[in-house]
Amino acid sequence: MSGPAARPFVQASRQGDVVTLRLDHPETLNRLASEAQFLELAGQIRSVAADTSVRALVITGQGAAFCAGGDIRNMAAREGFSAGTAADIEERYRRSVHQVPRALSEIDIPTIAAVNGPAYGAGCDLACFCDIRLAARNASFSFSFVQLGIVPGDGGAWMLPRLIGRSNAMEMAFTADPVDAETALRIGLVSQVVDGSQLLDRAHAIANRIAQHPARAVRMTKRLLRDAEHTTLAKHLDLAAAFQAIAHLTPEHLTAVEAVLARLQARGLPAARAEGAD
Repeated sequence: MSGPAARPFVQASRQGDVVTLRLDHPETLNRLASEAQFLELAGQIRSVAADTSVRALVITGQGAAFCAGGDIRNMAAREGFSAGTAADIEERYRRSVHQVPRALSEIDIPTIAAVNGPAYGAGCDLACFCDIRLAARNASFSFSFVQLGIVPGDGGAWMLPRLIGRSNAMEMAFTADPVDAETALRIGLVSQVVDGSQLLDRAHAIANRIAQHPARAVRMTKRLLRDAEHTTLAKHLDLAAAFQAIAHLTPEHLTAVEAVLARLQARGLPAARAEGAD
C-alpha cells in the first residue's frame, strides 16, 4: 500500500517532560480525511494523557499548513465521511471525529497548539480545543463549514464562543471568512503571534516553563479552569477547596515554598515579599 494513508499521520517526539505531536502529511496540508487519522490522533493524545511523567503537550503541523480540514474531494464524491445514509454519517462522526475533541477535553496536562499555517474547518477546531494557541505570522483560521454546506460537526461550535465571544464566533461561523494571525490575536483566538521560524521554540519555551511547576498542582489548576466554563460558582468553590486541601499536603508544595524562601534569602529580601498565593 502506498501514499500518505500508508504511513502514520501523527509523528510523536519527546524532549524532557514535553511531548510534541506533529501532523505529518504535508502534501495534503495535513487534512483529516479518514476515520483512521482521527482515531490515530485521538489515540496519541490519550497515550500522552496516560503517561504521568509528561507535563505538557504541543500539537503542530508539518509543512505549510497546521491542518486544512477535511477532504472536499471525498465530500463531492460522497465517499469517506460523506458515504452512506444519514445514520451512517452520524455514527461515523461519533466513533472517530468526536474522539479528538473528547481526548483533548479529557487530558489533564496543558496543551499548546503551535499553528504554523492555515487551520481550517476541523483544523481550526483542533487548535481551539487546545488550552493555549500560538500562531505563526502566516497562520490563518477559518470556521469554513457553511461555505461547504455543512455544519461544525466536531465540537467547534461549542468551543469557539467560549474563546472569542458570541459576536466574533457568529461572524466567523456565518461568513466562513479566514481570520489572519493578527486578527486572531486581537479577538483572543490566539495568545501570541511570532515569526514562523520561532514558533516551535516559543511553544516549547512555554511548555518547559509550565513543566517547571509541580505537576499535580498544574493538573488540578487545569481542571478548575476547564470546569469553571460550565459550572456554578458554588460548585467551583467546593472543588477549589477540595483541590487546595490536597495541594497543601503534597511534598511538592513544601518543596516549592522552600525554594521560593531560599531565593528570597539569597536576594536579601524578607519572607513577607514571598511570591505566590494562598
